Amino acid sequence: MTQVGEEPSLLKSARPARRAQSRGADRRAHGGANQYDLGSFNEATIIETIRQAGVISRTEVAERTGLTQQSVSRILRLLIERGLVVEGEQVRTEQVGKPRTTIKLRAEAAHAVGVLVDPTSLTFVLSNLDGSVVERHTVALDADVSPDSLVESISDRIDELISTSGIDRDSLLGVGVATPGPITMDGALLELPLSRSWRNVPLRDLLEKRLDCPVIVQKDGEAAAVGERWVGRTTRSGDFVFLYFGTGIGSGLVLNGDVYRGVSSNAGEFGQLCAIRVGRVDSAGRPLLVRECNPTAALPEIARELGYAGTASTYREMCAEVGRGEDHAVAAVEQIASVIAQGATALIDLLDLPLMVIGGPAFEPELRDLVVSVISREVNTVPTAHSAREVLVERSVLQGEAGAIGAASSIFHNTFAPRMGSKTRSMTL
Repeated sequence: MTQVGEEPSLLKSARPARRAQSRGADRRAHGGANQYDLGSFNEATIIETIRQAGVISRTEVAERTGLTQQSVSRILRLLIERGLVVEGEQVRTEQVGKPRTTIKLRAEAAHAVGVLVDPTSLTFVLSNLDGSVVERHTVALDADVSPDSLVESISDRIDELISTSGIDRDSLLGVGVATPGPITMDGALLELPLSRSWRNVPLRDLLEKRLDCPVIVQKDGEAAAVGERWVGRTTRSGDFVFLYFGTGIGSGLVLNGDVYRGVSSNAGEFGQLCAIRVGRVDSAGRPLLVRECNPTAALPEIARELGYAGTASTYREMCAEVGRGEDHAVAAVEQIASVIAQGATALIDLLDLPLMVIGGPAFEPELRDLVVSVISREVNTVPTAHSAREVLVERSVLQGEAGAIGAASSIFHNTFAPRMGSKTRSMTL
C-alpha cells in the first residue's frame, strides 16, 4: 500500500496564543482552539481509532485505518513524544513472533471544562481526554441574574474547579458551554426560554475575555450528542440522534462521524417538528408550543388533569409518584411520551437512522423504562420504512450529565476528531 499526500506534520511543541487562535475563521464554525495542532487527517484518524478502542496494538491500528505499518509507527512516535499516547503492556498472540505492545490515549494529557446553563442552575464538569469526570460542581441560579453576574459566576466556578482538581492549567484545551437554543454561530444567546435579560448576550466572547481560553457555546442537545459519541466509543461510533430531556425536548444529530450543526448552528429544534406532527398549529399553519415538549412543567399539570389528588407538586415529586406506580402520574408520563414519540417518528422517517439515544438532566430514572418503551414502539411501527430496519432506542451512557459532559467533550471532538476537508488530507491507495 502506497501513501501519497503531505507527510503528517510534527505536533507543534509551542502552545499557540489562545486569543489569536480563538479569533480564526474555524472558531466561528466551532473549530475549537488547538494545543495539539494535528497536521494531517491521518493523525486525527489514528487518535480516533485509539479512542474508540480504548487499548489497541499498532498492528490493529494499521488494520483498522488502512494505513501502512510504517506510517502508523511514524505518527505514533510523534504522538508519544507529545504525550498524547502512551505504550502499555505487551500482549502475546497465537502467531509466532514477539508480543504486541498496546497503546492508549494518555487521559491526563488534555482536559476540558463543560458547563450546562439551566434556568435554575449551572452544572460544571472537568473532564480528561477519555471523557472521565475529574471534578463536578453545581450551583443554583437566581431567576433575575444579570449577564455580567452569569459570566462572573461561570468564570469563578471554573477557576475553583481547576484549582481544586490540581491539574496543570496548560492541559486545559478550552471550555464548552451547553445552553437551550436558539443561538448564533458566534455564541450569542437569542430568544432563550430562560431569562429575558440573557437574550442577545454575546456569551462566548464575554467568557473568552474573562477566562483567556477558547470557548464553544452550543445547544444542549447538540452537546449531548457529541458527548455520547466521545464517551460511548464503539457503541456510539455510527449515526444516531440524541433526544435530550432538559429545558424542553431537543435533539442532536451525529452523522458520518461528526455532529450536524446546520447552517446557523441551530439544527435539532424538536418542538416545532413535534407540533406539526401532532397537528398543533394556528390558523395560519404555524406551529404552536406543545406542552408535552416541556415535561418538567407538563408532568404535574397533566397528572392533575387526569385526576391526581396527591401532594406532589414539583416535577421531581411527580417522578417519584411514577416510581411508586401512581396511576395518574404514570398515565401522564404515557401521554407525554406518546406526543414526543410522534416527533421522534418524524426524525426517523426523515433521516432513516438506526439508533435513537435518550438522556439529559430531566430524564429521571423513574421515567426511563416507560419513555423508552413508548418511543421504541412508535419508531418501529409507524415510519414508512419500519419493515426495512429496526431502530434501537437506548438510554444515554451519560445519564443526567449529558449536557455538561457533552459540552466538555465538544472541545476534544473539535480538537481531535478527523474531518474531511478541515485538515490536510493524506490518502491511501
